[in-house]
Amino acid sequence: MKNIQLDKEEQELLDAFEAGEFQSDLTPARREFIEQSAAQTFKKDKRINIRISSRDLTALRRRAAEEGMPYQTLVASILHKYVSGTLYDVTANKTVESNR
Repeated sequence: MKNIQLDKEEQELLDAFEAGEFQSDLTPARREFIEQSAAQTFKKDKRINIRISSRDLTALRRRAAEEGMPYQTLVASILHKYVSGTLYDVTANKTVESNR
């Protein structure tokens, strides 16, 4: 195992943690809420069918393989990011910058 050098504050925190001096302030009600929220977030209870070009499907499968996941999981992730507002078009800024 690699030896990591800690500064004084980090070492004090580690020592306190290992001595059991930290206690969670998470209430049972809050824990239950978090667990239910997580379950709902990852629950996949609906099925959709879409038609896409074979070229796009091949590209999706290739990208999924690069990421080490099934292509359906990649598609679900992309859709989730889009609807939650966290999917960004990284090429959009490149187009704007190249036109300057």
